[in-house]
Amino acid sequence: MRMQVSPGQAMAAGMIALFLLIFLVVPVATVIYVAFTEKGTGAFTLLNFVDFVRTDLFVRSFWNSFYVSAMAVVLASIFALPLATITSRFEFRGSVLIQTLGFLPLIMPPFVGAIAMQLLFGRNGTVNLLLDDWFGFKVPFMEGLNGVVFVQAVHYFPFILVNVSAALSNIDRSMEEAAQNLGCSGLRLFHRIVFPLALPGYFAGASLVFVKVFDDLATPLLLNVKDMLAPQAYLRVTSIGITDPMGYVIAVVLIVVSILAMWASAAAMRGRDYATVQRGGGGLTKRTMRPWETAVAYLVVGLILALVLAPHIGLLLLSFATIWSFSPLPDGFTLAHYARVFSDSSVYIKNTLIYASLAGGIDVVLGTAIAYLVLRTRLLGREWLDWAASAALAVPGVVLGIGYLRTFYGVQMPDGRPLATLWIMIVLALAIRRLPYALRACYAALQQISTSLEEAAENLGATKTRTVRRIVVPLMMGGILAGFISSFATAAVELSATLMLVQSNSDAPLAYGLYVFMQSAAGRGPGAALGVIAVLLVAICTLLSHFVIERTRRVK
Repeated sequence: MRMQVSPGQAMAAGMIALFLLIFLVVPVATVIYVAFTEKGTGAFTLLNFVDFVRTDLFVRSFWNSFYVSAMAVVLASIFALPLATITSRFEFRGSVLIQTLGFLPLIMPPFVGAIAMQLLFGRNGTVNLLLDDWFGFKVPFMEGLNGVVFVQAVHYFPFILVNVSAALSNIDRSMEEAAQNLGCSGLRLFHRIVFPLALPGYFAGASLVFVKVFDDLATPLLLNVKDMLAPQAYLRVTSIGITDPMGYVIAVVLIVVSILAMWASAAAMRGRDYATVQRGGGGLTKRTMRPWETAVAYLVVGLILALVLAPHIGLLLLSFATIWSFSPLPDGFTLAHYARVFSDSSVYIKNTLIYASLAGGIDVVLGTAIAYLVLRTRLLGREWLDWAASAALAVPGVVLGIGYLRTFYGVQMPDGRPLATLWIMIVLALAIRRLPYALRACYAALQQISTSLEEAAENLGATKTRTVRRIVVPLMMGGILAGFISSFATAAVELSATLMLVQSNSDAPLAYGLYVFMQSAAGRGPGAALGVIAVLLVAICTLLSHFVIERTRRVK
């Protein structure tokens, strides 16, 4: 039973729609509009896209971005599939620890990991110095586009690991047993039966990796790789100005590719049946490995974990290093970098706590309201609120930043400052970018609450508002807190949108400070210290989120 629509609910829906219209739809529509209009006259034109196709730099940047994204998916799959298979299909001591460690790369911003990876795997990094000393050769791990591929694959492979592990765990064991009875085993069993049944999880993770890599801005810039689409969009707007149409054309291409990648992932699954009939608890039967298989498995797992955790190790060493150049390890260690961060750069931490808290608060308020309107009312067009809020996933941060500059720069405040230069616009951009995360958490929480509880409260005389305040929201609190923590943690290290909107260091958040520090060799020690603080901040938020979710499950 759905509750009837009240004037208050209609007003709430209108306010949410207005918010999404102003701060999501209009900026993105402005970007698209400028891309299709002639500079000066405002007439419709396709010449901007013709110029894009005719410009070698932009065409090369497109194919470079596509190459980096595709190869990052391939390399991330090489990291993720062995870990997912070993921990999900075999009795393997330490599986939970391996899964946890495999998730750690996501809590470090990829552009921060890029610097640590250069120190470890660069031309004069630890690994190559040792290889040159021992064997007389070097491996170009971090050269050009391949360096971007390497960093991005290490950072984003947990998306594939988590999704494939979940998919493998949900496969009906009878499917595997039937194949084994017919003589199928080993790699053939995995190739013909197990992995095909886990394809939905794999495609879900792979599409996320592709989109995230394609849209990333800071990592290529820090590695001095500028001939990719996102860096080109940023450079066009910041160097030529917000009136240059090519920055907007590139932004439209980024949006289209993101949408096409998500569509392709769904289309690959269309028309195929992956359903299984669970029996006896379901899930794959975990096989006990022979001693030599166990040894090989530990070797493979150890190598992969050492590789994907290398950025964290490198960042920690750099944060304490006095000098680290042309040597396998730092020459000495100091606490001076942390002292400098807390004395001179505490404004970055303070701003981050303020911005991420406000963004998380906005997200859970909107997420709770949208979830309630969709699941508990008959409001006409309520699903559009869900779709519009979720559409932010397909909008790259650099596109949203460009849209905010173009839309709000001409809006003057009473003191003459453009609206786009105020710090509150950073908060709103972060809130829009992370709204889908909070929305899904709030939506799931409300789905688990029976409407009979609300009906009972109303039968006892409670108004809809009182019922929501005293019954629904307290029961949703676990999901609301999880949504807030997820939004807070991811907003704290968001850079693509904020890089476009920050006008002064006094308004800059932690991610921007990290980017500024990492631009010079002298600033990389303090930057690494700030990066460690960022990683700890996100790690604590992630742990809190898991704690809240598990506690909510136990209570229910």
